[in-house]
Amino acid sequence: MAASTPQVFSGITPAKYATLMEKANSAGVPMSGNTGRATKMGVEVEWNYSAEKQELVLTCHRTPFFVSVQDVNAKLHELVNQALQA
Repeated sequence: MAASTPQVFSGITPAKYATLMEKANSAGVPMSGNTGRATKMGVEVEWNYSAEKQELVLTCHRTPFFVSVQDVNAKLHELVNQALQA
């Protein structure tokens, strides 16, 4: 499967990014640093955060056959937006 279209989130301050990282790690997704890839239950996601631009780019690279890329992207979008509103 090819990578999905990257999702770009603006207005991600360093504090909001730290909150997102905490949530990911507490959910069992090993996330550290400003760039990387993590896999959990067959879903592989790449992230790239720029503190200067206050921008987070998330790309879903792989899903198991029973989960669509669209479902993963929707969930990522929901989680980031929840963190931005907190």
